[in-house]
Formats: sequence, C-alpha cells, structure tokens
Amino acid sequence: MATADHIKAVAERVKRDREHGRDLVVVVSAMGKTTDRLLRLAGEVSREPSPREIDQLLATGEEQSVALLAMALHDRDIGAVSLTGPQAGMRIEGKYGSGVISEIRPERVHSLLAEKQVVIVAGFQGMNSLGDVMTLGRGGSDTTAVAFAAALGAERCEIYTDVDGVYSADPRIVPKARRILHISFEEMAEMSWRGAKVMHPRAVELGALHGVEIHVRSSFHDDAGTTITGGKNLERLETRETVAGIVHDYDVARITLNAIKTGPGTLSKIFKPLAEKGISVDVIVESGAGGGAADIAFTVRKADFDETLRIAGEVAESLGGVVEGEMDLGKVSVIGTGMLNRPGYAARMFDSLGEAGIPIRLVSTSEIQVTCVIASDKVEEAVRRLHRDFELEETNV
Repeated sequence: MATADHIKAVAERVKRDREHGRDLVVVVSAMGKTTDRLLRLAGEVSREPSPREIDQLLATGEEQSVALLAMALHDRDIGAVSLTGPQAGMRIEGKYGSGVISEIRPERVHSLLAEKQVVIVAGFQGMNSLGDVMTLGRGGSDTTAVAFAAALGAERCEIYTDVDGVYSADPRIVPKARRILHISFEEMAEMSWRGAKVMHPRAVELGALHGVEIHVRSSFHDDAGTTITGGKNLERLETRETVAGIVHDYDVARITLNAIKTGPGTLSKIFKPLAEKGISVDVIVESGAGGGAADIAFTVRKADFDETLRIAGEVAESLGGVVEGEMDLGKVSVIGTGMLNRPGYAARMFDSLGEAGIPIRLVSTSEIQVTCVIASDKVEEAVRRLHRDFELEETNV
C-alpha cells in the first residue's frame, strides 16, 4: 500500500478473488512511511504529545488506505465499503499505543458481506471503553487480520507482504536459503519472537489459539508462499526436517547485576519494576558468585537500555552489587519443533560457533529453540555458518 500504483495492484488482486465468488474482508495498513511521518509531525508540534492524541493521529493513516482502496475497487465495478476499526466492531483495552483486542462485534461486517460487498477494514486500530480510538502497537495490522478471520469463521487468512514467504534464513544474508512451504504455529511464533520480521508473533499466536490457517504470500506475484498451520495438518510429522530455520536479531542489549545478595524475592525485585515500565526481558541467566551472592544477566531491546540500566542500577545498589551493560550485541537462534525429542542440537550449535571463533555471551533454550547472544558484528557470519552446518541449504524445508 506504499503508493497509488500499489493500491491499484491490490485492487486488481481483490477483483480477481472476488470474481472467483469469494466473500472478502480486506485489512490494510497505512501507506508507506505514513506512520513515521505522522510521528515526526507530532514531535514538531509538541514536546510531549499525549498517548491518546498520538493514537488519534496514527489511526488516520489506515483510514486513508481503506478509503483509497474502496475508490480503486469502485473504478473496477466492485462493490466495496471501507470501515475504520471501531466501525468494523473492533474493541480494544489496555494502554494507548499498545492496546489488546478484547472482542470483535462483526454484525456490520456480516451485513455488508451478505450484500456482496468487499469489506475493507483499517488495521491496527479499534475503540476502547471510553469510545476513544486506540491502536494495537507493533504487528497491529497482521493481528487485526487474523482476529477478523477468527471472528468471521473465515476459510483462511492471507497476509500479503514484500517477501515470497518464510525462509530458512534471511535471504539477504544466505542467498541459498530455502522457502518453507509449511510451518507450524509454534515454529513461526518462535521465529518471529527471535527476530524474523515476516509476521508479528502476536498474530501467529492468535491464529494458533483460534485455529486460523495463515498464508504468507508476496504482494507482487501469485506464488503459494508459506502456510502456517496446526501440527495436525502438517505432513511427514516425524520425517520432516528437524530444524525449520535460523533467525537473527540485532535489537539486543545486555544488562548484568554483578555480585548481588540473593534470597527469596530477589528476581521479583529486579524484574517487577521493569514490567511496570513496560520493558520486555528476554534471555535471563543467573550464575553463583559465591558467599550468598550471584550475577544475574538478561537482555532487553536497545531502545530500553538506558531506562533498564537506571532501574537495574538502583536494584543492584540496594542488594550490595553493581550493574554493567553492553549494547553491541545480537542474537542468533536455531528453531524447530523436531528438536523436542532429539538431543544434541545445542551442542551442535555451540560446536559450529566455536569452530568459527565466535564467543557466546548468553544462552537460552526451550523445547523448540536454542538462542545464543553474540557480538553484533558476528551475527551474519553466525547465520551463514549455522545454516550450512545444519544442512538447510540441501534440504527441502
């Protein structure tokens, strides 16, 4: 939806689907860099714009898109009606700028579909209990699309983006990366959380919760893309490849509280004030320092580094320790549900990075992922090495 030509291309795709007799609800984002431009304008007119007014402002980006797409469809003799999030029945609660969906009241959408209209819904937005516009924050349009698919009992939800689907690694780093034809909700959510930008994890998790099959496809051609679905629909359950992909993330900073006194409630003293500030913590490692003291390290997004360092510093001082931080870090993760009952994948990852001379700062593991925090300037080399050593280039993922 970046330009008028893109909107026309979307209209042509919608027209083709409509001519096949499908009932369609189309969720759209703002055009191009509209959201960034609006945020800049807010900063130019106000030193501290209120979160409520920011949401009022940002919602206009998607409202432009839905109206323009409806106009383009009218030019193609396709009946279409544009709706804002509140008009479509999207109800949201929580904080301005990061709301969560409480319910969808789809009566108006059902009524328009019964009239054979294409319903175009503004993503990223809804209405709170006060009647105010509230936005969903990151991944809001994908999440809106999956939520409406669930509420309407849709056959599937198609996400159109600027890539061909989900790959076994970032093709810009690994040119031989393979497109993944089918992937489980669990793998896709983990890949998204660990750095893959194709879909936001909250949209994937919503699809898993309500059983909505999601297709990730390119906006520029008709290839099948990647299907995200439940395990019950995946073929070759035990013969499929163990590792789905290698993902990376540069948005990583480390905080370490050194030699703090530990006891019941210590972790709460550290992480509760961070949660109250809305700061998400990822990898957490605790190691004994002796004498009833310990070192606790964890990672946060770089944008949260300064605030986290301040809060952690106050906690560390109260517990007789000191705090330190590091910014130039990244993460690389090996993801795959097939790892669950097959040991040795962590060791294989450590061997691969060790042979490449890449030091590991922190490690996090679960049933379907192993994540290593490393220096940011080693991330690309690590992705290429792991993709090769896990033989993803030779496999039909």
